[in-house]
Amino acid sequence: QVQLVESGGGLVQPGGSLRLSCAASGTIFKVYAMGWYRQAPGKQREMVASITDRGSTNYADSVKGRFTISRDNAKNTVYLQINSLKPEDTAVYYCNADVGDSILHTYWGQGTQVTVSS
Repeated sequence: QVQLVESGGGLVQPGGSLRLSCAASGTIFKVYAMGWYRQAPGKQREMVASITDRGSTNYADSVKGRFTISRDNAKNTVYLQINSLKPEDTAVYYCNADVGDSILHTYWGQGTQVTVSS
């Protein structure tokens, strides 16, 4: 099995910054795409950023210019640098990873809370 553990969330003021990290561990043959999603109560989970094994990135329009996703393949870790935080960014942030052994499996972390409030 593969375990994903997010960290770095917390309470910040509007305009502040956070860096989230997600480390994958376990039986990993190859990590393909990794991504960050967020979910607020009563809302569906949405993708905010993703990055392929080749380093190609994609962002939701609402976070472009503020969020930066990166990865360290040697550490099987994905990061999300979040700048200029807005109250509407408040959510539980989850990372996921597509991991291949014989076939592709998608794993999810437990989530880390990001709260943006004055």
